[in-house]
Amino acid sequence: MVEIELDGQKVEVPAGSTVMHAAEKAGTYIPHFCYHKKLSIAANCRMCLVDVEKAPKPMPACATPVTQGMIVHTKNDKAIKAQKGVMEFLLINHPLDCPICDQGGECQLQDLAVGYGSGASRYEEEKRVVFHKDVGPLISMQEMSRCIHCTRCVRFGQEVAGVMELGMSHRGEHAEIETFVGMSVDSELSGNMIDICPVGALTSKPFRYSARTWELSRRKSVSPHDSTGANLIVQVKNNKVMRVVPLENEEVNECWIADRDRFSYESLNGDERLTSPMLKQGGEWKTVDWQTALEYVANGLKQIKAEHGAESIGTLASPHSTLEELTLAAALMRGLGSENIDHRLRHAEFLPSSLVRWLGTSVASLSDLQRVLVVGSNLRKDHPLFAQRIRQSVRKGCAISTINSAAELSSADAWAMPVANTLLASPDAWVQGLADVAAAIAQEKGVPAPAAGQATEAAKAIAASLSGGERKAILLGNAAAHHANASSLLALANWLGVQTGATVGYLTEAANTVGAQWAGALPGDKGLHAGQMLDGRLKAVLLLNNEPEFDSAKGAVARTSLNAIQMVVTLSPFKSNMSFSDVLLPIAPFTETPGTFVNAEGRVQGFHAVVKPLGDTRPAWKVLRVLANLLGLPGFDFESSQEVLKQIPGSELTHVPADKLGNASDARIDVVSAAGQAPVVARIYQLDGLVRRAPSLQLTADARQSSQLEGVGA
Repeated sequence: MVEIELDGQKVEVPAGSTVMHAAEKAGTYIPHFCYHKKLSIAANCRMCLVDVEKAPKPMPACATPVTQGMIVHTKNDKAIKAQKGVMEFLLINHPLDCPICDQGGECQLQDLAVGYGSGASRYEEEKRVVFHKDVGPLISMQEMSRCIHCTRCVRFGQEVAGVMELGMSHRGEHAEIETFVGMSVDSELSGNMIDICPVGALTSKPFRYSARTWELSRRKSVSPHDSTGANLIVQVKNNKVMRVVPLENEEVNECWIADRDRFSYESLNGDERLTSPMLKQGGEWKTVDWQTALEYVANGLKQIKAEHGAESIGTLASPHSTLEELTLAAALMRGLGSENIDHRLRHAEFLPSSLVRWLGTSVASLSDLQRVLVVGSNLRKDHPLFAQRIRQSVRKGCAISTINSAAELSSADAWAMPVANTLLASPDAWVQGLADVAAAIAQEKGVPAPAAGQATEAAKAIAASLSGGERKAILLGNAAAHHANASSLLALANWLGVQTGATVGYLTEAANTVGAQWAGALPGDKGLHAGQMLDGRLKAVLLLNNEPEFDSAKGAVARTSLNAIQMVVTLSPFKSNMSFSDVLLPIAPFTETPGTFVNAEGRVQGFHAVVKPLGDTRPAWKVLRVLANLLGLPGFDFESSQEVLKQIPGSELTHVPADKLGNASDARIDVVSAAGQAPVVARIYQLDGLVRRAPSLQLTADARQSSQLEGVGA
């Protein structure tokens, strides 16, 4: 530790720290623009100049390393004069458009100009003008004359997103931040550039000129998309979601969110919202009141149960639903006497497990791994924030290996990080590929291999990588979870984990995949799994927050199967499944209902509704509760979502109890072919109904790709 004196206060910081780090520890604010705690040091704005005793001139706090006994003044006349001088230079060319600037009210330059700027400018020459640039549907670069060249956006692309999409061209007063040769900004994390821009140069294109920051109410929430469980601030005006930005949580999403977390809110106010219950009568849809719709459903379920038995009724629930909704959906089915409930719509194998499949380690630990093996995942697009953390590990020296089906899904370019070892194989050969790695490990350690395999060069390279390092993980992606031989993949991964000391876990697909398992949204011993229910074996089915045509392994075939079912009830925020449904019940999206999501590491995160339900929309837990009451089922007298949550033992904890989590598998390791059963994985902006209906996300390069990739990412 090094001790310095900062404004008369003794501060101890680790060797190698800067004056800025010491100031942060002491609680002293030093004005700055280019410095950001998550980015490398650039020291190009000079706003953080401070007075260091014995130094011949003011020094930048962000780039000046501390030395023992150093004496620093951040607020004496010399420091203040230097900072005011820098501010004068920054404002020389800055346009005087604060009244119409989209960043007004939350602009770092505006805030600091109050304290360090002058009331008048000595600069009388004509200001420079930088022409606007079109870089895609998400980020607006209409006012690049405001740019102060802090290069935060450039460094973010290089260091966090992994893709240098912006750079600085020219020199002096001709310098500009721009893309390469007119290209667009296509990173799945690009929206974070808007947050870190300290002026109004980069703004949100969908939000642009929609509201002023002081008009917005700020409310906490949790992302309903992938399994990171990113913490959000949802900004609201007149009971309408206007913008979504990150809520900092170092253990989960740090200070970043993915673009689908940020921009999917557009669908919440779109034309496809379902705002009233609807019944199909004579082939035409008619709007009805809640009482009529729910009585129709209850009477239909009673009749089908009486004629065909409770086993002819089932529920397909989305893993994007809340813990409360999944709990009540499972309870409703079992109250009727049916065990037919499942959330695994995209799976091809449905072996039961007594434990909840999860990440196998903490989300934060992904940033400090030394060895990683990823099986069956387009990591960057499936889990952008997990990929960002693993990218941090790679920058620290981590070696990443992958078993995937196509080079474009596992290359350094595709993942925006160096990939040390790659074993390319079609999905039906993934089990054999893992068996080959196991054979190489067994050969190296002199132990029996768990399955017949050949120690190929690619397998040996992965085995050698896994054998090194201390902190390591084997991560099974969405395609591995959906695989026809998922249990064999898990069993082999567990064997490798035991032999190498690596943790083994699933990246898990959705916001509540872990929660769905914990809530019991799985078929009982005699129940039908999702694949069987989608084959049309039921007489009545409830579709909770999903569209089987897009959200299941059956794809378009599901539409034909569901058309043959006697009664299909869709509970959705949107006008969906209309070709085969008989009833549409409008349920609230995550912004209009309280609820709980459980992320990949088993972290339990509750949230409140941030706006009132749109139209006659109702929270799904209330709809399920009233439906159960109409069916005469006991134990459904809940007055709040918190009461529903209490039905799950341990739900008051911050994490799923450790004895409930586990990725152990006693499945027999079969090296068999699964030809023709390539796993189905949603593309990045097709994951759920919210992102599918967000106009700006559907205009991105990722969404525009027309060709379907083989295997993962298809």
